[in-house]
Amino acid sequence: MEFIISAQPRINDEIRVSQVRLIGPNSEQVGVIATSVALNLAKEANLDLVEVAPNAKPPVAKLIDYGKYKYNEKIKQREARRNQNTAEIKEIRFRLKIDEHDFETKKGQVVKFLSGGDKVKVTIMLRGRERSRPIGGVELLQRLADEVAEYGTIEFYPKHEGRNIFMTLAPKGKKVHTKSEQRRRGADTRAERQARQKARLEAKQKAKAEEAGKAKAVVSGIARDSKPAKPAAAKPSKPADKSGNTSSKAAKPRTSKK
Repeated sequence: MEFIISAQPRINDEIRVSQVRLIGPNSEQVGVIATSVALNLAKEANLDLVEVAPNAKPPVAKLIDYGKYKYNEKIKQREARRNQNTAEIKEIRFRLKIDEHDFETKKGQVVKFLSGGDKVKVTIMLRGRERSRPIGGVELLQRLADEVAEYGTIEFYPKHEGRNIFMTLAPKGKKVHTKSEQRRRGADTRAERQARQKARLEAKQKAKAEEAGKAKAVVSGIARDSKPAKPAAAKPSKPADKSGNTSSKAAKPRTSKK
């Protein structure tokens, strides 16, 4: 587990206690060892021994490159100050003895706020004997910060005031960027909608043109079929005989047979 380092921690020879609970550079738990041994390990690894939880019994110390750590923290604080005017601060309250289901529910709210570009102030409420062991609240806040690291970073480290411990998380992206992204997506959606409307209009016009062509062809066929046929040439009539018969041959008189 990663511990939060206070603004002015004791480092190296400033740590006067005889024993510390040591955490390695990769957050591995080494265990309770003599402070002198921890200092020798720090020197061998070319790192610093930094007291991260002075109120714990024994105090918790970690092996880190303190100079590099301070440099990274300055960059984070600079980015946080740059974003502070564009983000709204939401507040989430935790209890020290929170069950797993409630923790996941509240973590989901924190993720929702950070994803929307808002800062989140997280408060641990200490009750009764819990005030004598604030390290538990610090550990809970650090667990939350680790699990939402994809969406936000620690802007203000935990501060113990009275019965509460406070921590502020800042989103990784500015809220104004989130709105810009939404506007860009809206513009993309409008462009896609207009393209679809244009395609439908062109398809409709093409269908109408095809129907008009078919209708024209049908009309042309009907017009050809309805033209009057040419009259046949009249044959010259043959002159009729005296009896009025028009046959070409005169009728022969009938003879009776005897």
